[in-house]
Amino acid sequence: MGPTEVILLGWWRSRGNAARFDFSVRVTFYLTYLCLPPLLILSLADDIGPAAVALASAAVLVHVALGVRLAHLGIEHYLGRTTFPTSLLLGYLAFTAAVLATAILAHPRPPPGEPHGPVAGMAVLFLVLTITTLSALRPVRPLMAVTLASCLLMFLISDMGQAVTSTIMFVFLSFAFRTTLWMLGLVWELDRSREVRANLAVAEERLRFARDLHDVVGRNLSAVALKADLAAQLARRGRESAIDEMLEVRRIAQESLDELRAVVSGYRTADLSVELAGARSLLGSAGIDCRVIGEATVEGEQAGALGWAVREGVTNVLRHSKATTCTITLRGKVLTMSNDGAGTSALRYGSGLAGLTERVAALGGSVTAAPEAPDRFVLTVELP
Repeated sequence: MGPTEVILLGWWRSRGNAARFDFSVRVTFYLTYLCLPPLLILSLADDIGPAAVALASAAVLVHVALGVRLAHLGIEHYLGRTTFPTSLLLGYLAFTAAVLATAILAHPRPPPGEPHGPVAGMAVLFLVLTITTLSALRPVRPLMAVTLASCLLMFLISDMGQAVTSTIMFVFLSFAFRTTLWMLGLVWELDRSREVRANLAVAEERLRFARDLHDVVGRNLSAVALKADLAAQLARRGRESAIDEMLEVRRIAQESLDELRAVVSGYRTADLSVELAGARSLLGSAGIDCRVIGEATVEGEQAGALGWAVREGVTNVLRHSKATTCTITLRGKVLTMSNDGAGTSALRYGSGLAGLTERVAALGGSVTAAPEAPDRFVLTVELP
């Protein structure tokens, strides 16, 4: 595989599913502009002179350039990224109408029974390109109006069979391209929803920890404030009971410190079974399918280390990937977490992985974290 293929493959793998589908939809639109114009030029070469062919070729190139630009802006507007290209749309329709009117006037419809001129074939290809372009616009009214006008025009300039065939083709193209664009909007909306769910899952965990701190420490801090104020009042009056009140403040403060340490210790101590259940719930709420293979068979510090690995792995999946699936495998004292949507970005050991590596190394174990083709990321923790 050459360097160009490697670069293209890496670029493709680095894109999310929504971006890949977006690219495929745009290619579908643009291939229409690439394939039809040569067919039009070849079909006209035998029916009109070289000068007319050159003029028609220039008109086709201008029409294609305007169509590609309008289709691009139409898709961007459909996705809510830019304003509607009103001026370009009006200019595009005016140019299309002018080209078709010129062709019809230059080559009028022959009498019945005589071979048809090049106008009908030219009109079909021009109108196919036009309908393809208008399918990329969010308002459906221009597409419906042009499709209807195209069908009527074909009945005027061609025979019944060709007109019926063209009408079926126009309706099918408008429906197919419009449906594809609608699917593109849904894919991007689902991608945004998945990202929002992941952020909400992380925010919910932070709120839970904040609530625990508030419930444990808030009441005691309020008591400390009241006791300290009372002690200050008694001290101003020269009462010896102020000393007792300050000793009570010290006792409450010490209890608050112990409770705070307990909360933090509980948050920093990871139970493997609890973390596995939490991983299913948290990833599921973010729209990620989580599977756990095997059972927790270790105990003590080793179970805590593997629990930390699960917690850190889930955090990485939510923050650094566009995963749709995650598999957690337990085989004795070896834990493996594998998720898709990792892309090809270089691995960076942040504080989470560094802390996990230090924790596992203290028990004589090892941590391996590396991407795997095509777009997976694998975290492996092995204890002695």
